[in-house]
Amino acid sequence: MEQDIKKRGQRIARRLSRFSRKAGREGSEHIKENVVDRFSHIKKIRLLVLEWSLLILVILMLSITQTFLYAESYAVTSFTKGGTYSEATLGRINSLNPLFATTNSEKTLSRLMFGTLSSVDYSGHIGLGLADSIKTDDTGSVWTVKLRDNLKWSDGEPITNADVLYTVSVIQSPAVNTSYSSNLSGVRVSTEDGKLIFTLPKAYANFSSALEFPILPAHILSGVAPNLLLENAFSTTPVTSGAFSYNATQTIGNAGEKVVYLSPNKEYYKGTPLLDSFAVHAYPTIEEIISAINLGTVTATAEILPVDADEVTADNIYEKQTSINSGVFAFLNTRGPIFSNKSLRKALQQGIDMRSLRAPLGDELPLDYPLLTSQVDFDDFPALPEYDPDAAKEKIKAANLDENQVVRLVTIDSGYLPALAENLRFQLENLGLKVEVSVMSSGQEFLMGIIRPRNYDILLYEIELGSDPDLFAYYHSSQNTENSLNLSNYSSALASDAILAARGTMDQTIRNAKYEAFLKAWVEDVPAIGIYQVNLSYFVNRNVRTFSEDLRLVTPTDRFNDVSFWATVKTQKNRTP
Repeated sequence: MEQDIKKRGQRIARRLSRFSRKAGREGSEHIKENVVDRFSHIKKIRLLVLEWSLLILVILMLSITQTFLYAESYAVTSFTKGGTYSEATLGRINSLNPLFATTNSEKTLSRLMFGTLSSVDYSGHIGLGLADSIKTDDTGSVWTVKLRDNLKWSDGEPITNADVLYTVSVIQSPAVNTSYSSNLSGVRVSTEDGKLIFTLPKAYANFSSALEFPILPAHILSGVAPNLLLENAFSTTPVTSGAFSYNATQTIGNAGEKVVYLSPNKEYYKGTPLLDSFAVHAYPTIEEIISAINLGTVTATAEILPVDADEVTADNIYEKQTSINSGVFAFLNTRGPIFSNKSLRKALQQGIDMRSLRAPLGDELPLDYPLLTSQVDFDDFPALPEYDPDAAKEKIKAANLDENQVVRLVTIDSGYLPALAENLRFQLENLGLKVEVSVMSSGQEFLMGIIRPRNYDILLYEIELGSDPDLFAYYHSSQNTENSLNLSNYSSALASDAILAARGTMDQTIRNAKYEAFLKAWVEDVPAIGIYQVNLSYFVNRNVRTFSEDLRLVTPTDRFNDVSFWATVKTQKNRTP
């Protein structure tokens, strides 16, 4: 049996071997006959061969191109974690304690490093910051604030009500001079059921905006006397609650230039920022900032005004413009020797050609009133008098001014203001007034020599209008003091009553009615003449992601509201189907 199987296998193997040899011979003959022997004929059909070769090459190239195009259709460039963002700011850095921030450099660092109870939201209105909720009673005089859960300082310690209580006590201390003091004057704060209770001396409908003050860490500073805070080590190496924590400071040269390096705060309540670091370069002059942005030393700056935009020559820098809630006004000193005369104020209201005055302002928006349309819930603003230079001249002539009386027009050396002052001088002289223009540098001399003593007849100046309308500081009669912001020395019982009634009611209908009453008095009394709403020009590298176009800014530092999403590093990602 086994031998039969073996013989049968041998026979099959021999057959396969003979078949294989025969197939090999026939294949060789076929290749020789149909391929090798035909090479001699290629010359005759060389054009056809070339055409087919080119066709195959084109098909291959098209296939490769299609592959790349298809890859781009499902791949998208996006920003990712990492990188350093550097911003040029103006002014010295004397302290990193946010309560003492005065220069633009210090305000920038304050916003990057410290959180506040309330904060401006995307719509440009006051929303929530460190607070989880801000509520008031029906009267608007008692406000209850609850902090978010699990808030932490950059050192890992919890942010608590004790930090807020401590910060309010420091702000209210007579030994501390801070811009937040007036907002909390007379306010009592306590805790109840884990919440903060703010009790106001008077009802204040916009008190939530007053809660936008930076919080200090009580666990570090509670034992420091208020008058020693500025000299404390915290002012140079702070613990923070904002998007970034302090890393290091570098001093460059002897001119006051510094660079403060920040790291992402992993404890930040909005989430750790995408950036690996944020560097704030503080320069003493605008000229140095322009040089830095042109040389690529910094990523961006918010310090260059639109009037100086032509000096930015770097191709990779573009100007990102957005309006802020600030306005430029010509404030008329209603207690001065000239414009205490209401008829003369109305003469300026009629005699200034606003179209001519605003013509060189580019994209700046006209501003006729001390309120923005975005701040109130009505559009029926009182009408302003029509431009009538002849009527204005008659009013000025009827005032019988001393022929030697000179109108002192004062402004600061910033942006469009000097050119506006010259235009205004030209127009007023055409109306029959003698005008002397003084253009000064902003600083202590301007504050002490001009603002506080109201040493001007007309002050051409920019003021902040805030997220919500509150005209008390600028136009209430009680603010006619050297330390106040009533730059017109305006005193009107009707206007003052309207201001107090508007800020003291939670009823929006009543508030609107009171604002309308104030505006009518303001237009009639002419304590100031509105000129334009200010734009923020942000010069930034084209290859980075900065604040959203949808973000509505109230102040320039509100650009940092979404700083957690700023980025400098790009990557390719596949598009989600």
